[in-house]
Amino acid sequence: MTTTTPRPAGTLLPHIPAPTGKAPDPDVLFESFGTWASDGGRPLYPHQEEALLELMTGSHVILATPTGSGKSMVAMGAQFAALAANRSGRGGRTYYTAPLKALVSEKFFDLVAAFGSKNVGMMTGDSAVNPDAPIICCTAEILANLALRQARNDGGPLTGDDAIAQVVMDEFHYYGDPQRGWAWQVPLLELPDTQFLLMSATLGDTTKLREDLDERTGRDVAEVAGAERPVPLEFAYVVEPLPDTIQELVETHRAPVYVVHFTQKDAVDRAQALLSMKLADKTEKEAITAEIGAFRFGTGFGKTLSKFLRAGIGVHHAGMLPKYRRLVERLTQKGLLKVVCGTDTLGVGINVPIRTVLLTSLVKFDGERMRHLTAREFHQIAGRAGRAGFDTLGEVLVMAPEHVIENRKALLKAGDDPKKKKKIVRKKAPSGAVNWTDSTFERLRDADPEPLTSNFTVSHAMVLNVLARDGDPVAAMRHLLTANHDTEAVQAKHVRQVFRIYRSLRQSGVVERVRIPDAARPAGYRPSARLVVDLPRDFALNQTLSPFALAAMDLLDVDSPTHALDVVSVIEATLDDPRQVLFGQQKTARGEAIAAMKAEGIEYDERMELLEEVTWPKPLQDLLEPAFATYKQSNPWVADAELSCKSVVRDMLEKAMTFGELVSAYGLERTEGVVLRYLADAFRAVRQVVPEEHRTEDVHEVIEWLGELVRNVDSSLLDEWERLQNPVDDDADLVVEGELADAGAEAPARPVTGNPRAFRRLVRNAMFRRVELAAREAYEALGSLDATLGMDADAWADALDPLFEEQGDDAIGIGPEARAASLITILEPGAELPDGSRVPDGTWWVRQVLDDADGNRDWAITAGVDLAASDEAGQVMLRALRVGTI
Repeated sequence: MTTTTPRPAGTLLPHIPAPTGKAPDPDVLFESFGTWASDGGRPLYPHQEEALLELMTGSHVILATPTGSGKSMVAMGAQFAALAANRSGRGGRTYYTAPLKALVSEKFFDLVAAFGSKNVGMMTGDSAVNPDAPIICCTAEILANLALRQARNDGGPLTGDDAIAQVVMDEFHYYGDPQRGWAWQVPLLELPDTQFLLMSATLGDTTKLREDLDERTGRDVAEVAGAERPVPLEFAYVVEPLPDTIQELVETHRAPVYVVHFTQKDAVDRAQALLSMKLADKTEKEAITAEIGAFRFGTGFGKTLSKFLRAGIGVHHAGMLPKYRRLVERLTQKGLLKVVCGTDTLGVGINVPIRTVLLTSLVKFDGERMRHLTAREFHQIAGRAGRAGFDTLGEVLVMAPEHVIENRKALLKAGDDPKKKKKIVRKKAPSGAVNWTDSTFERLRDADPEPLTSNFTVSHAMVLNVLARDGDPVAAMRHLLTANHDTEAVQAKHVRQVFRIYRSLRQSGVVERVRIPDAARPAGYRPSARLVVDLPRDFALNQTLSPFALAAMDLLDVDSPTHALDVVSVIEATLDDPRQVLFGQQKTARGEAIAAMKAEGIEYDERMELLEEVTWPKPLQDLLEPAFATYKQSNPWVADAELSCKSVVRDMLEKAMTFGELVSAYGLERTEGVVLRYLADAFRAVRQVVPEEHRTEDVHEVIEWLGELVRNVDSSLLDEWERLQNPVDDDADLVVEGELADAGAEAPARPVTGNPRAFRRLVRNAMFRRVELAAREAYEALGSLDATLGMDADAWADALDPLFEEQGDDAIGIGPEARAASLITILEPGAELPDGSRVPDGTWWVRQVLDDADGNRDWAITAGVDLAASDEAGQVMLRALRVGTI
């Protein structure tokens, strides 16, 4: 992935020539930008100058230069020229695209620093900031949908501020991605008047691309490639044991070493194995400890990471919490970590100095099968080695397979003794495994990246975007189907898909057939189509299913005791699946189902058959799926989206789980970041989508609780979102914020009682957690919660035995009625207690009435909440506990 180029000091705005009403002089633009770069200590390389001269004189540029060669600076110069043209009334907007939302937001802040917040906007699908700005950062899919809408139908050029004057497409090798490649191709097909800067270190042969772009736009296309890498690379194939290799790299000052794995589990396991090695001496460990300071490691993976870091070993992968990744980056940047174990993505967006890249394998699982790396993948990873400004050389080492290393080790041990050599039993590659050799390594090392392959696709959203244009949409669709870069056979499949979509749109009443005058035809007209309904303005530019979620709220009963939980379920059904959580829930559910079936005496074969039906919880599925099917008939722009009922936030609420308990319950320690990102998305969605009539006090409480939960685990996800909504223009402020982000500094934690509404939900959760455990007679678990309060397992059993003896095993309910707000009372300091006394300062008094089987509701759990202790611990801390009749 692209790392952020260190930006020169100072804003670019003073360097933009004053508007004259004419097109800016390219020579003046080039000189002004070059001066800014030099003044910031980053004078332009020759290949950067070549690319910028081509761009400023109007050519397209394909920038195929190595990682670390300053492609981001060229992009900045292109946008500088485009903004100057825009200010002179000679151009529309310039768009920067990247494949990941995280990289889009990172670039957004860089451009705000350079051009000011008024001139920069962002669109990622779930965030829209200043979307009318002259410079827009967005995902490739957003740009593709905009291009489908804005493309001309009448042959004339697009004009005005809304025109897409320039496009900078980063990581352009995604053009060949099977699922997402269409989004990198559509702008090339639909924007003939737009200037393109296409950038990647691994493009391969671009001859066909250049020829097509030239012919399609009539504009010169310059390829800037073959630039000398600022830090040259050396490659080697290693047959020494991995620990020995790492030890040698560290001792010979060739660190930091990034040890590349192809699963997150392997990366963590490698870090664990390295703990037995001495990678940092006492002084270095003390420096690491001092730099970590008061950083808060949570339960779960946090404790494991803390142990690794204090031994001088880092772990970095996309499944980690953002604050953990930033801490690893900060320690590595300061030269305190000699080894970092990570995945082949090198941590999405990682921006740390890496001296040596060490690949543990040349084989990866691509979602369907194990296979060798492609040349493009290999060079993407290898390009991370070597630190501009730090190193004069980068190294890329590839480990031989483990059986090859073991065989060589045995041969060396045998020495020159022929008898010992003869006795060696040579190990072989695991049966059925995809193997690699030094020849595999040499082939990848010497190969150019594979030619990019077209992966154009047709969807409902694409067809609707085209139909929404002025002019003749049929001619526009024909152009898309015949001008894309696929083969004729594949284009024929696209045509059949368009006819299927068209028929579905006609059946739903969204499209109708019309006749367009055409004097060239004998009949005097030609058939066409038009939309009968008005499309939502942003239907393919934001969360596609948010309007459905809003409509589905009408199906809910505000007076239902489960109303707040049902609101959450509607929102969750419209979010992307956090697969790791769902698989964890399914595994737990199947384990419980097997135990129950064994207890019932069900035979093995029948158990296995019944087990196939057990999945993760899907609340409101019977309500929402038929509603969604109906909704799609009149809202066909959601036809390609999928509703996915699930229960993650709801599961936490129903079981009164903390974040740590959720992670522990489903074995998610290695993917905490995935879990937290999902919870942050859920928080943003529920805060934005739920209409006022459904924002009951209970729903408000849930929203506040969820926000505080995310913020207390890792505030950066919400802090960044809020920064996006309120970017600042003050360059000094931005630099300070940037330094804090780069340093991985944590924002001061808000006291857990600082948001009373959210804290009330935490208290309710804490009390209902005890109700749930009590209903299951889980006395050991209850004792572990409350032993310090005098309520160990035996005390809980003694307190509840009379209730179970009187009313049976189902004495305590945990269903919707048990969660009713009427069954819990929370009194704050100074309030009058049932006995006539007052709640003391610094304390809340809480009573959770049990929904007993007889309906008497004369049993309760009563507790005091110590506010100061809760703030110190970051969670609800009880100070007294009583269980019994009221």
